Amino acid sequence: MSDSVIIIPTYNEKENIERMIRTLLALEHPFDVLVVDDGSPDGTAAIVKELIRENPGRVHIIERSGKLGLGTAYIAGFKWAIERKYDYIFEMDADFSHNPDDVPLLYAACANEGYDLSIGSRYVTGVNVVNWPMGRVLMSYFASKYVRFITRLPVCDTTAGFNCYRRKVLETIDLDSIRFKGYAFQIEMKFTTYKCGFKIKEVPVIFVNRVLGTSKMSGGIFSEAFFGVMKLKISSWFRKYPKADA
Repeated sequence: MSDSVIIIPTYNEKENIERMIRTLLALEHPFDVLVVDDGSPDGTAAIVKELIRENPGRVHIIERSGKLGLGTAYIAGFKWAIERKYDYIFEMDADFSHNPDDVPLLYAACANEGYDLSIGSRYVTGVNVVNWPMGRVLMSYFASKYVRFITRLPVCDTTAGFNCYRRKVLETIDLDSIRFKGYAFQIEMKFTTYKCGFKIKEVPVIFVNRVLGTSKMSGGIFSEAFFGVMKLKISSWFRKYPKADA
């Protein structure tokens, strides 16, 4: 078994999922893949199951009955990975906005350099985003600035969805206490990791807007993040976080 698993949440990703999984399996380091599919009506799960038959032990799937939210998909994947004792647990999109060739860079930051969370960061060296409408680039960039200002979280790309966690981080965090489901889920996970005292590194990556399939972005996701950040900061004043070295 590999020491690493890449969790990919899916909803209607039939155009991308096979190519993404095959690309990840072809990387030099053996990464396993777990797809968490929220009842995609387009047949995404059937494509994954065929790849499971071709690659037993390397490709896995959790099937859920409907669209239950990005955060809950990752929590389900995290628990699955912890049970199976993977040392390094990744979050990644199916749509190639995250470059599979960058996966080894995030892995090296944790496995070789000793960081507990590595983030594929769009903003640590400027703005590395391709083919996004300017309005969305500005919204995302200033959302991260806002989060950093409110929370004092020393991370440039607080909403990044391309991450690698050491298992001990996810074992230390009370995953059932993570409340948010959309963009704010990514913020809450990073903030909690930081408050627990874990070491975080941002690895510069180039984010490319999806070519195939449909974006799952919505205004509600941004409003959750905007107001959720204030709640997150205020609740942190009254909460005792488990410590990394505990």
